[in-house]
Amino acid sequence: MAVSGALLRQCPLLLPQNREGTAYEGFVTAQGREFHIRILLPLDFQLKNARIECSWHLKKILHGYQHILKQRLHRCPDLVSFMVELKTVLETALKNTQDLHIPWPPEYYSCLVREIEILGWNKVTYVDTGLTTIKLKAEDSCGRRHLITLKLNAKYPTEPPVCLVDFPVHFTVSWTPQSSLLDIYNQFLAALESLKEFWDAMDEIDEKTWVLEPENPTRSATTRRIAIGNNVSVNIEVDPQHPSMLPECYFLGADHAANPLRTKLNNNMHLWDPEISLLQNLKDLLDVDFPSRAVLEKSDFAKDCGICYAYRLNGATPDQVCDEPRCGQPFHQACLYEWLQGLPSSRHSFNVIFGECPYCNKVRKAKESK
Repeated sequence: MAVSGALLRQCPLLLPQNREGTAYEGFVTAQGREFHIRILLPLDFQLKNARIECSWHLKKILHGYQHILKQRLHRCPDLVSFMVELKTVLETALKNTQDLHIPWPPEYYSCLVREIEILGWNKVTYVDTGLTTIKLKAEDSCGRRHLITLKLNAKYPTEPPVCLVDFPVHFTVSWTPQSSLLDIYNQFLAALESLKEFWDAMDEIDEKTWVLEPENPTRSATTRRIAIGNNVSVNIEVDPQHPSMLPECYFLGADHAANPLRTKLNNNMHLWDPEISLLQNLKDLLDVDFPSRAVLEKSDFAKDCGICYAYRLNGATPDQVCDEPRCGQPFHQACLYEWLQGLPSSRHSFNVIFGECPYCNKVRKAKESK
């Protein structure tokens, strides 16, 4: 397969351990050194739910980079892309680890303390004893609180610190040897304001609708799965750089509930008005009132899977619903596929399997998890 070939070229020492391609083990190489690693993917191949196991030595080197690696897992489309990102982060971590063995000049500390005093200690939420990791806080114009983590090395300010932020877009710092913490902070504030409209839109959705996923959205999360009714929800992906434009929409639920909404969206998308809020646009185009948080509880929509009797399975929630209006039982895709596979009467067509719903005997179909 193309992905397997690309992975082999990128990480020739990382090999699949099963036919499904959900387990990989081997070595990742950086700066001529090899580090043992094991990657376990869920059945739906969603990287955000992957588990990474590594040697204690690699874990020690990557300590302090967990946040950025988690961001990369959420944003990378496939394993190949993530391995490229992992090697980049590992190169940086190794470089900074080597720098720790270099005696840091006294000028480094006096320069940094002076810069913090100019910036203001009231903006500092954390600083380690070695003055190598600093966390700064800021509020945007809407009063939302944000953090930026700076990891410095002995070559500062000749080299910029590594900046870690909870942003939906890549944050890069414009830097010269004459730059300072104040310059980073001002660029951080400017970036916050550039994302104001995006966060306004997402906050309105979080406050006025029932969001099924993600359960606790971070500031970098660009997707929301919004409950519309018992058997239907809409998953939207918002462009953080153009949040007033029509987002990508994907409806989840029984066909009799989801199909009319798809039709309304297709027929009305020309009515999208960038001058009004994203949520109001969705209401107008779909001609729905999203269930109110003041009237209903999340449990009214977050129904357990009818097969495993759990709501979350490896991070996934039930996104398959029986099309029979009188049934409407939700299932995890992986559970439904496994159930249908076990039926003697089921039949296959490529990667789709057909069989009877375990509750009402209506014919159901399920795609093999990728």
